[in-house]
Amino acid sequence: MSTAGSLTYLRLELVRALRNTRFFLFSLVFPLILFLVVAGANRHETLGGIPFPVYYLAGMVSWGTMAAVAAGGARIAMERAVGWNRQLRLTPLGAWTYLRAKILSGYLVALMSIVLLYVAGIFLGVRLPADRWLEMTGLVLIGLVPFAALGIWLGHQLTPESMGPALGGITALFALLGGAWGPLASKGFILDLARALPSYWLVQAGHSAVTGSGWGVRGWVVIALWTGAFGLLAARAYRRDTRRV
Repeated sequence: MSTAGSLTYLRLELVRALRNTRFFLFSLVFPLILFLVVAGANRHETLGGIPFPVYYLAGMVSWGTMAAVAAGGARIAMERAVGWNRQLRLTPLGAWTYLRAKILSGYLVALMSIVLLYVAGIFLGVRLPADRWLEMTGLVLIGLVPFAALGIWLGHQLTPESMGPALGGITALFALLGGAWGPLASKGFILDLARALPSYWLVQAGHSAVTGSGWGVRGWVVIALWTGAFGLLAARAYRRDTRRV
């Protein structure tokens, strides 16, 4: 497919993403409202040596962006249900162009969530050097890759009716265990479990804006392993769907 055709399809996917009220609320509205309410009430507090607005900003960015990139799976499930993806395979639209549009539209919504929350954070007094904002954003975008793969996998596994509850529940569980709404533990098994999850490192991406420490080897390994696992599942599910045509 030509570049113009690919861009047209990407624009279509972005419009569809923004019209999906459920995921628009989970990725943009709810995280923003929670941040303003909770961080606003605790703007002068600290948590783990980190100013509370920064800590909660990282958590809400993690939750909102996870929901945004995974929501591409809901559109895949709807297209499978009506046979639209079969029709698309009869067109010049390639498999990679199809999946890339789903991923990029999710990332564009995620960027909108990031910008809105950053503006809200600045409004509540969060002040960081420009390089720390950029470092945090870069790590978040990398940390979202396994969740994009998760959305594609679930989109090829579930029905449109089950996708909403499944994605909402899974992303909320990842956010909870990863510490998006506050740390569950400071030591022991629960902390070890959290550190084995990609959502934990999404939250830590925000904390790096204060500490300047980045992820370290462990964080990169966790993100890579989850990306590989979800990517393999997504590829298998896509090939299985293709063989049914």
